[in-house]
Amino acid sequence: MSGILHSVDQRTNLAGQNRLELLLFNLNGAQIFGINVFKVCEVIRKPRLVRMPHANPAVAGVAHIRGNTIAVIDLCLATTGRPLEDHESASVIVTEYNRTTQGFLVRAVDRIVNLNWQDIMAPPSSASGAAYLTGVTRVDERMVQILDVEKVMAEVHAADGIGLAEDGLERQAGADRRHVLVVDDSVVARKQIKGTLDQLGVPVTLAKNGEDALEQLQSWARDPEGTPFHDLMMVISDIEMPRMDGYTLTAEIRKDEALKHLHVLLHTSLSGIFNKDMVTRVGADDFLAKFSADELGQKVVERLQAASAA
Repeated sequence: MSGILHSVDQRTNLAGQNRLELLLFNLNGAQIFGINVFKVCEVIRKPRLVRMPHANPAVAGVAHIRGNTIAVIDLCLATTGRPLEDHESASVIVTEYNRTTQGFLVRAVDRIVNLNWQDIMAPPSSASGAAYLTGVTRVDERMVQILDVEKVMAEVHAADGIGLAEDGLERQAGADRRHVLVVDDSVVARKQIKGTLDQLGVPVTLAKNGEDALEQLQSWARDPEGTPFHDLMMVISDIEMPRMDGYTLTAEIRKDEALKHLHVLLHTSLSGIFNKDMVTRVGADDFLAKFSADELGQKVVERLQAASAA
């Protein structure tokens, strides 16, 4: 078990190449699930868990791991309503998401696989359980489902999915004359970002992945009249997305003469210094870890001010 992540720290060279590595695992049944290795700190045997009063039922308990107390979420219960059947032989995937550390209780961890984002498809909207998926792919002729962890966490923490600033954000003068393209594969993340921009009064177009976003931008650029292209003050993009990740989207924008002037903010639940390094490498203008409505709002206000000054 301890050796499965021995080279995780050396995997950042995949970023910017439209590739990812998934840690595969099982819940109750034979279905295989995946989580991006970049979000994984370590994999351990299930430690002693202490139940917390009034906690969401999907929180199996809290554990002391390497000097920190973290919540351990039963992924099976959180996504299917049925608890993991065999807790005693279970594993915990310790992860960093949205500036927090938490564990995910799973039946067993399988292995790490190297894939291209082009091989990750959006889940069929009619599929059972698709609401908790951001993508599907095939490994060794078996389907792998990639969970929307941001949705799981929003529900577990009793969030309403909006994540707005506690005291609200002020509507900005002239904001309705600007436009922002938001790119994210998570339904919850898109709702959070749009909610923040709605408070500021900024019109928004939403895209589910980098490929769709690039096609939208190029379409606007070819025929800008009657489109938001001339008013587009920034692109806010996630990094992890099916078909084309945010690093590759940024690189494609910088290669396109009609688009290279666009301000790109990478906005992601991924953590680690490599993200900031990659911002420079792919030519993004800024980076922000998810999710703080106040901080995101401030970034957008700065762009509004810069656009007004220009």
